[in-house]
Amino acid sequence: MEKAYFKKLEPCVKGEKVSLTHTIEQLQFNEQGLIPVIAQQQHSGEVLMLAWMNREALEETLSTQQVCYWSRSRQTLWRKGESSGNTQKLVEIRIDCDGDTLLCIVDQIGPACHTNRSNCFYLCVEDDQVVINSNPASS
Repeated sequence: MEKAYFKKLEPCVKGEKVSLTHTIEQLQFNEQGLIPVIAQQQHSGEVLMLAWMNREALEETLSTQQVCYWSRSRQTLWRKGESSGNTQKLVEIRIDCDGDTLLCIVDQIGPACHTNRSNCFYLCVEDDQVVINSNPASS
């Protein structure tokens, strides 16, 4: 796919519309057929996690409004919250200007991280140390 498609969208103004099907066809999936996805909480703007989608996961997410990722470790679709109950309801999907990253704005129910924290970014670099910035949620 060519980035030329996304270059053509640069002069578009707010409110203009283009085909979703055609835009998905132009997305820049990597050699493994994956695209990175950032999940962000809708009301707070908190960045929750980074994961990956293949085309099937993206299409399922769009059709069900429940976020589905591709698990690189298990090599299968991963429906967020399927085993933990900590689901992500899709509010909006945004595509970056190059068509190589997605942003899912979600309504996260429960912790987003497998460590039972609200997000996966709890390790903060401070000078020459890494500081834990949040506790796991109480069960």
